[in-house]
Amino acid sequence: MVFPVDAYRRRAVAAWLLKHPRCFIDVTRSHPLDAPPAQPHNPLMIKIENIRNFSIVAHIDHGKSTLADRLIQSTGTVADRDMEEQLLDSMDIERERGITIKANTVRIEYPANDGETYILNLIDTPGHVDFAYEVSRSMQAVEGSLLVVDASQGVEAQTLANVYQAIEADHEIVPVLNKIDLPAAEPERVCEQIEDVIGIDASDAIHISAKSGLGIPDVLEAIVTRLPAPKGNPDAPLKALLVDSWYDAYLGVVVLVRIMDGTLKKGQRITMMKAKATYPVDRVGVFRPGMEQVETLGPGEIGFLTASIKQVRDTKVGDTITTEKGGASEAMPGYQPSVPVVFCGIFPVDAAEFEDLRAAVDKLALNDASFSHEVETSAALGFGFRCGFLGLLHLEIITERLEREYGVDLITTAPSVVYHLQMRDGSMMEMHNPADMPDVMKIEAVEEPWIKATILVPDEFLGDILKLCQERRGIQLDLTYAGTRAMVVYRLPLNEVVFDFYDRLKSVTRGYASFDYQMDGYEAGNLVKMSVLVNDEPVDALSTIVHRDKAEPRGRVMCEKLKELIPQHMFKVPIQAAIGGRIIARETISALRKDVTAKCYGGDVSRKRKLLDKQKAGKKKMRQFGKVDIPQEAFINALKMDG
Repeated sequence: MVFPVDAYRRRAVAAWLLKHPRCFIDVTRSHPLDAPPAQPHNPLMIKIENIRNFSIVAHIDHGKSTLADRLIQSTGTVADRDMEEQLLDSMDIERERGITIKANTVRIEYPANDGETYILNLIDTPGHVDFAYEVSRSMQAVEGSLLVVDASQGVEAQTLANVYQAIEADHEIVPVLNKIDLPAAEPERVCEQIEDVIGIDASDAIHISAKSGLGIPDVLEAIVTRLPAPKGNPDAPLKALLVDSWYDAYLGVVVLVRIMDGTLKKGQRITMMKAKATYPVDRVGVFRPGMEQVETLGPGEIGFLTASIKQVRDTKVGDTITTEKGGASEAMPGYQPSVPVVFCGIFPVDAAEFEDLRAAVDKLALNDASFSHEVETSAALGFGFRCGFLGLLHLEIITERLEREYGVDLITTAPSVVYHLQMRDGSMMEMHNPADMPDVMKIEAVEEPWIKATILVPDEFLGDILKLCQERRGIQLDLTYAGTRAMVVYRLPLNEVVFDFYDRLKSVTRGYASFDYQMDGYEAGNLVKMSVLVNDEPVDALSTIVHRDKAEPRGRVMCEKLKELIPQHMFKVPIQAAIGGRIIARETISALRKDVTAKCYGGDVSRKRKLLDKQKAGKKKMRQFGKVDIPQEAFINALKMDG
């Protein structure tokens, strides 16, 4: 008889044992992974031709996670009583926002119509452009993709971006039309769109409703019959791709692997070929979707291993895992490193919590390979990190996860992009933070990053989109139509997009536009550094690089917003925007004023004047030595443009 007992219950268990001496109780288990596997697993029992590895790719909210739920439920992988919506989205923030942030995997056993039982390894991927690196990494671990398209909305910008990644990874693609039961569904039109815009055959697209379960058996049969089986040699030296890793409080670092060749067993000594680190394997298992231990993993299988790994730097995604003795001679190419496009400073509110922030950032970077960081210092904020992100949503998610999962209170500085400074001495310098800009006399040219943006929008909103892109210094490259939807391709400077372009896009199109972008090189521009001074003190966190033609209106808007956001003090607070030594905009926050003449009744006017002059002198001294508190929300809100 087995009772999972916590330490504080041991006394009660001991008393129970005295009354039931013939029963055996194991009080050592405190973690679900300590339970023995239900069925010992032998890779030789699984034929490699009966394995299918696939991902689900689609635009945001086209039904990826719902389809994954139905596939899991219909195969009995999870009992009906344990099913819940977005089963594979394990983080609270994913459920609250209704988006997938991390790619998650699950192993499904499916008895097909041909009498064979197939092992289906499913990877559910994110849809938002900021998490495209998660999608590209997942593609390398599987051989096929289900392309899910909303039967009412049709092909969107991220549909294109994700399916092109699948094509580049040489995937077999199965088109799936979801939400076929909606009154607005137009399957014939959407099939034509898939063929015209993407260029793949959609004549045999599967029509389903992931919400109701309609057509799910057809999807399972298509996975088995239309997707290829993996390749691999079980007798070759172990070669496993490190797909992902994350930190577990019980187990240390958990590593998600795809076995290419050989077999992975508990007790083996493995080597991370790029990190040159060696560990003994403690556990080997698969996700169903909870962790379940198995004896071995063979070629084509996707699972996890733990090896008491304490150094998070030893598990880099894309590394090759092999055995210490008789292992593979060459590592696999791995993944292309991600290129951050937005940078931001992250500092603890309490400077004493810097070491806690360091530990939290290291653990989170292990779980998110597209997140980069390095230590930086600020005169106002102390020690912190300069962090790189793939977009503003990525920044928002990372800061929220740091606060939620690790309990660190944060201050974030204004986001900025990476500029290339061509110096007069012929060298090139990368600038991540506008506050670090050197003397302008040493700079020959400032180059800013540009993007190639693809926007899909209903025809009625096309004029608003063109106007918005022109306002942001955009250059139109292409304009085509797919039915009643226009596809606009623009070149845009990234610093014009990074703050609120996506919000404005959704606002002017009432949420009907979709947006995707890719980097398109650097280009020199007439750019200047605009500083913000509060009470004659420069605020580094609000320094920005702007186009000279837009500097004055931008500075005026920023000063007006800061006047609303910064509370009144006991003295006047001037807010100024400046380029170099030239002030281009100014606002003044009036002082909180006490009526010092309230008790001065009658008498000569000089009595009142004396009290007012004394108050004025006091306020002048306060302004000289007083400190202005700027609320946290002012940093981001001041940088958003309203049009």
